[in-house]
Amino acid sequence: MKKYVLALDQGTTSSRTIVFNKKGEIVSKAQYEFEQIYPKSGWVEHNPYEILDSQLRSLSAALMNGKIDAKEIAAIGITNQRETTILWNKDTGKPVYNAIVWQCRRTASICEKLKADGLEPYVKEHTGLLIDAYFSATKIKWILDNVPEARTLAAEGKLIFGTVETWLIWNLTNKQVHITDYSNAARTMLFDIEKLCWDEHLCTELGIPMSILPEVRECSQVYGCVSEDVPGLKALAGIPISGAIGDQQAALFGQACFNAGQAKNTYGTGCFLLMNTGEKRIHSKNNLIEGIAWGINGKITYDLEGSAFNAGSVIKWLRDELRLISEPSECDFLAESVRDANGIYLVPAFTGLGAPYWDMYARGCIVGLTRGVNRAHFARAVLESIAYQVTDLVDAMSKDSNIIMSEMRVDGGASVSNVMMQIQANLTSSKVNRPKLVETTALGAAYMAGLAVGFWKDFDEIERVREVDRIFVPTMDNDTREAALKGWHKAVDRAKDWEEK
Repeated sequence: MKKYVLALDQGTTSSRTIVFNKKGEIVSKAQYEFEQIYPKSGWVEHNPYEILDSQLRSLSAALMNGKIDAKEIAAIGITNQRETTILWNKDTGKPVYNAIVWQCRRTASICEKLKADGLEPYVKEHTGLLIDAYFSATKIKWILDNVPEARTLAAEGKLIFGTVETWLIWNLTNKQVHITDYSNAARTMLFDIEKLCWDEHLCTELGIPMSILPEVRECSQVYGCVSEDVPGLKALAGIPISGAIGDQQAALFGQACFNAGQAKNTYGTGCFLLMNTGEKRIHSKNNLIEGIAWGINGKITYDLEGSAFNAGSVIKWLRDELRLISEPSECDFLAESVRDANGIYLVPAFTGLGAPYWDMYARGCIVGLTRGVNRAHFARAVLESIAYQVTDLVDAMSKDSNIIMSEMRVDGGASVSNVMMQIQANLTSSKVNRPKLVETTALGAAYMAGLAVGFWKDFDEIERVREVDRIFVPTMDNDTREAALKGWHKAVDRAKDWEEK
């Protein structure tokens, strides 16, 4: 009897495997971190082999920890850090360069040239994106232009590209399946989200051979099966890989935001606010991204998205680089010990500012320091900086959609912070709804895989599974809120355009 669905959750700093039962409950899980590579200021890379190895190790460990028989697994779903770019030799399987991570800003100058060439209106119209180093397209171009063997292999028909789910599926099927899904394709800056195809004009403008691009498939369908030749996974041979979806869209699905107007925010390495806009694409006038939430059963669901590049990573910075805390929970403890941040604002623009500013050259800053500021105030400013960024996204999304967000569903590791969730409710003047299970990214991938093989019947069955842990209600008055936001926006102005273009 098939009792479980496996979700491979390949994130920016770690790879996880979570095993879910039919009730959407976690039966077992395992997680392994991997190295973050910073060759130069603003550059971020991963070793593709470390990504693969950590993911396979987590898979094996999750099965072992839960004493789960592979015969009980109905399907495997994959969710992934989006935009991160890998190019590899399809004959040898060897990457030609490290994975260039979504956070990496090395292609900012390429983006500036594309803007100067007048390409931005075309990009916005066809892909729903803005020209930014965030997305995959300029990362692909950089590798093609800077790795000597890359263009030669492309000319020989041996080079292929993929985001992380493509890389994992290709390896799990032993080099048999080269695909991506609609949600990830829509993040490359090369995919037409209305025609649902790779855009030939954009590929030509960036010098990207279309032959390297993967086939685009729905988010919930059988792509292939685990190969018996995958090291250490022989027991899983033949199990279908039947779900693939970018991490933020997976969280939207895992939160059961199936209706137009519903929204979720994930507090991960970055913050990602997504709103389901249904079968209708909303054209943003406030610098938000228009994309594809998912494609399933022959239908496309669109979304609006706003991204803040640094959220949970700011807490890690407080721990690892500044060493002001020894563990993330200590940040909460310190933040709760004071009423406010004593007038200081932290703008964590470590890798530029995302929506709604889209300033690749902004850098982090701290303003308002006085002698009376202590470690607790600093910890609170860190949590507030995350909530302020999300508030900017909520305001922009409300303007675009003409929907006042009365409730925001939340998830991700940092959403366990009660103090930050209350700050968030206060700043957005909306309810913050946290589910009992905050691992909604992995859950969304599991749902996609399970729906494809009949493990779950339909959306209604999934919606009944979601349980609420706590709802945070705003308690801040409007005048206090407006004053706080005014201070935040003054601080953001200080961070903008810090580096010379």
